[in-house]
Amino acid sequence: MHVHLLQHGPDHEPARLTDWLTSMGHSYTVFHLYNGELTPPAGDSDALIVLDGPDDFVQAPPAWYKAESKLINRYLDGQKPLLGIGLGALWIADALGSVVAPGTYPETGWHTVRLAPDSPFDLPEAFDAFMWHRYVFSLPDEALPGGGSDAAPLQGFSWDDGRVVGLLYHLEVTPQSIEPLFTHHALNAERRDFMQLEADIRQHPRRFDQLAALLDRLMSQWLRPASP
Repeated sequence: MHVHLLQHGPDHEPARLTDWLTSMGHSYTVFHLYNGELTPPAGDSDALIVLDGPDDFVQAPPAWYKAESKLINRYLDGQKPLLGIGLGALWIADALGSVVAPGTYPETGWHTVRLAPDSPFDLPEAFDAFMWHRYVFSLPDEALPGGGSDAAPLQGFSWDDGRVVGLLYHLEVTPQSIEPLFTHHALNAERRDFMQLEADIRQHPRRFDQLAALLDRLMSQWLRPASP
């Protein structure tokens, strides 16, 4: 399979996603939309991943978002797998008619996700994932919830029998990929109940290795129906 990935800023890279795609025999192309690259045609790939991006883009989307929005809707109307992470999940939820708004409690660092009873995700009933967001979404119509955390009861969703997946939390990050967040994307919020300090986030580096197995389970489930 050939997968397209849409990147929205230099500090929000695919991280472990491209390694996973390569290891599974898939090819991929990363489109750096923030750097002037055009949004690809929908017919040029077998699946689409919409990556995270700056929170500011939720309220003030960049000029190129118009073309990206059309592409997202093309995938929603089609039959190919579509995955959104962070900002990508927010934009997919918005395209499905969900309410996207600031959450009561912004989240940074490591937090426990508990699967919803009817979640279709092939993941443990509870697991730690990496968070860096202050916006949340409501559950799209005809979607199944993917579970939630103490700060955000809805951390993900699955739509159209699992063909479309949106995740607020991150399984793809590495110690290297999160470093720019500390420097350039600190979340400013009055409520800091679920915002960890840098030292606490870095305290247990093995957590990043544990994410790799979770990412493998999720990605395999997401792409399995479309694989030849």
